[in-house]
Amino acid sequence: MISANNVTYRVGKKALFEDVNIKFTEGNCYGLIGANGAGKSTFLKILSGQLETTNGDITITPGQRLSFLEQDHFKYDTYPVMDTVIMGNARLYEIMKEKDAIYAKEDFTDEDGIRASELEAEFAEMDGWEAESNAAMLLNGLGIDTSVHYSLMSDLNGNEKVKVLLAKALFGNPDILLLDEPTNHLDLDAISWLEEFLIGFENTVIVVSHDRYFLNKVCTQIADIDYGKIQLYAGNYDFWYESSQLLIKQMKEANKKKEEKIKELQEFISRFSANASKSKQATSRKRALEKIELDTIKPSSRKYPYIDFRPEREIGNEVLTVEGLTKTVNGEKVLDNISFIVNREDKIAFVGSNELAKTTLFKILMGEMEPDEGTYKWGVTTSQAYFPKDNTEEFNNDYTITEWLTGYSPVKDVTYVRGFLGRMLFAGEDGVKKVKVLSGGEKVRCLLSKMMISGANCLILDEPTNHLDMESITALNNGLIKFPGVELFSCHDHQFIQTTANRIMEILPNGTLIDKITTYDEYLESDEMARKRTVYTAQKEDDND
Repeated sequence: MISANNVTYRVGKKALFEDVNIKFTEGNCYGLIGANGAGKSTFLKILSGQLETTNGDITITPGQRLSFLEQDHFKYDTYPVMDTVIMGNARLYEIMKEKDAIYAKEDFTDEDGIRASELEAEFAEMDGWEAESNAAMLLNGLGIDTSVHYSLMSDLNGNEKVKVLLAKALFGNPDILLLDEPTNHLDLDAISWLEEFLIGFENTVIVVSHDRYFLNKVCTQIADIDYGKIQLYAGNYDFWYESSQLLIKQMKEANKKKEEKIKELQEFISRFSANASKSKQATSRKRALEKIELDTIKPSSRKYPYIDFRPEREIGNEVLTVEGLTKTVNGEKVLDNISFIVNREDKIAFVGSNELAKTTLFKILMGEMEPDEGTYKWGVTTSQAYFPKDNTEEFNNDYTITEWLTGYSPVKDVTYVRGFLGRMLFAGEDGVKKVKVLSGGEKVRCLLSKMMISGANCLILDEPTNHLDMESITALNNGLIKFPGVELFSCHDHQFIQTTANRIMEILPNGTLIDKITTYDEYLESDEMARKRTVYTAQKEDDND
């Protein structure tokens, strides 16, 4: 068990948490949620000892081991992958290294023999002989090929390093496991494996994630950071949402009834306070009025943007025809003879592990890149709005937010433009902020404002949920569900895809395409998906042999 006792944490004069008391017990997976800036990652760092509290303390059951997902992807570059994972159990790794040092001695003494015997006993007690096989199981489950298990961490790419650090956190069955955004940069298979691992994990887990499907799948309780406090709710994310909304509704209804009663009492007192025959009743009602207290409904730190894409023109029957698109990037054929026709009611999710292939296809369709072979044609009634994955160039200028968006607006009136910015939570003086100093989430909201103001009837979005908090993801999700036009998008958010898409296209590692008119869940369960995975697993094994 791990608990926070009267914990307060301040950044300057601002208190992120005030007198927080909460216990996290064995056998539960807690989803730690809250708006951007509410302090989710900060609270995990306090629990792990990386940050000191302003007041209060953290207690852990004596003898229990805590493990957390590290964020520094370069910290272990000089170590082999296998060693990095086993370091997840620091004591076990120390024993292994001390043993190796003793056995490497040329002048092995009796004292060395006694010490080696002690270490061997402790090593066996900690299942040390199974350490490498257990580490390999975690690495394989997360998609790290056996061929690199003994390579240096510096030889791995960024996504692979993330997976190794996650395996390190999971290694050795820790008593308390802290995970900050563990699904970031994971592919579909790795996320699915992690979900099953956490479902079967019997100790304490506290996880921060913006993936609603993931939280629903693994969490038994939700710890909600809001109003400077942390409130526990039994159940998963959906249950928390329903419960919290119901609680606010009940408080508002209770206040409404109290306000009606207050008004009734005030009217009686006003009418009869000067009437001698009614004076006692008026006095009695004054006392009753003094006892009525309205429930305090604090303003939540959660803010939902208003995302509403309204096409200026209805789309015709001819939308987009793609024939034989082929493209090689940096020597890799990412698109191989791809053909498809987009219909006027299509909302297409592009999935698959090859991120470059999806981005390349979108760039070609938006005229930002030429294909090596093949053609594409947009219908004459279509207009396109594009959300690029890399928006660096878009904001590399000295414009204010208002100036930047006005440049894309068909109506140059400042009030009109500020209306769109206001919907995306840019209020008041935010409009004069320079775009080059915006945070990742603010840039995403600017790009969504640009798409809304365009009035396009075809939307192309490449990973739009990156950098967004859960409230903005929910608002975007709902906005795309309501949108009456065509959508082509890529995204790693399971619930986002499932609730938005009516057609799934997967670009396979060899650059070819699977195209299915179906929901995401049905696609994942389909026989073709299973066959595809079997084929590629077999190919991978053949390559390794």
